[in-house]
Amino acid sequence: MSAHPSVEMFDVAEDCLAVGGIRLDRLAERVGTTPFFAYDRRLITTRVAYLRSVLPKDVRLSYAVKANPMPAIVQHLAGLVDSLDVASAFEMKTALDTVMPASSISFAGPGKTSAELIQAVAAGVTIEMESETEARRIIEAGSRLGITPRVALRVNPNFQVKGSGMKMGGGPQQFGVDAEAVPSLLRKLADTDLDFLGFHVFAGSQNLHSDILCDALSRNVELLLELAGSCVQPVRYLNLGGGFGIPYFEKDNALDILPVGARLNQLIETAIRPSLPEAKVTIELGRYLVGESGVYVTKVVDRKVSRGRTYLVVDGGLHHQLAASGNFGQVIRRNYPIAIGNKMNRLERETVSVVGCLCTPLDLLGDNVLLPPTDVGDLVVIFQAGAYGLTASPTAFLGHPTPPEVLV
Repeated sequence: MSAHPSVEMFDVAEDCLAVGGIRLDRLAERVGTTPFFAYDRRLITTRVAYLRSVLPKDVRLSYAVKANPMPAIVQHLAGLVDSLDVASAFEMKTALDTVMPASSISFAGPGKTSAELIQAVAAGVTIEMESETEARRIIEAGSRLGITPRVALRVNPNFQVKGSGMKMGGGPQQFGVDAEAVPSLLRKLADTDLDFLGFHVFAGSQNLHSDILCDALSRNVELLLELAGSCVQPVRYLNLGGGFGIPYFEKDNALDILPVGARLNQLIETAIRPSLPEAKVTIELGRYLVGESGVYVTKVVDRKVSRGRTYLVVDGGLHHQLAASGNFGQVIRRNYPIAIGNKMNRLERETVSVVGCLCTPLDLLGDNVLLPPTDVGDLVVIFQAGAYGLTASPTAFLGHPTPPEVLV
């Protein structure tokens, strides 16, 4: 079985995977327990640098903290990107603890409570309004605090983006204000005490098709330019979302972002800059920045054969890596890239299934996968674990300990 391209991003030292330049067996001893998550700082830095080289120089890059809110990762990225996007008061606190100024932090997501909005207004972050009710609450918070809130309006576009793993725009949505309702809402807010910056639109995530992303960017820009005609204040902020995907499965092709960068440059030069000269364009990415930098490491605690099928039972499972088990958005379950981290160069293969320690048949991390002959004590590695891993999993299920995370 050929190595997945994301596996090849990591170094191998004497038959052992290395994360952040540290052999996995040694890293496991340093952490002191399995299972654990490990994230490679170099891979994150390299990914941001590559994006900078492809995207237009005046495009601002935002990190969507929900992809991986580990404080060390957010701290690291705060020194590399232009802004941070949060989706809860807790994520906002994490972002405010970094070097990123509050004015470069945005707060999006439906269902923000009045308490969260008061915190956001007091902090001075940009609140991306999701409804008219939320807008009224923001105005009330600003009045109570004597602060003019910084706001943008999240738009639910009147089209869907094909090829996205998760559609978050077009049709009825809990996200944002329907595009056709935006002019009316802007008129209602025109005389209120809000510092209106501009718009945010995010139509879908996990897209591997550059042609579809280019088309979505063009349609987003066309829509926002039309809506900008209803604004009283100059538009200074255009968050065009992101949705850049990473290859999880064997037949996935990595996203070619060169055409995306070229299309963005064309849109800025020919459409945005002539119409909205004060607008700063933002691309907001989470998974694409951190997803391929992380691994989930779990130890084999039992090897058993049941009616001719070999099972490797590990001390981790879906309570830490729900996505890898196929229970987080997969319609048809497919295996994430998987390896035996301390036997990376072995050529011999056997067919096994890797299962977790939970008392449910859903706890399946690798179904009939080809791996080197594996023994109790060997380290199983699940790749593509840098985004939507630990915090997107049911860690309290069956009461097992929460695994450590390390950035190396």
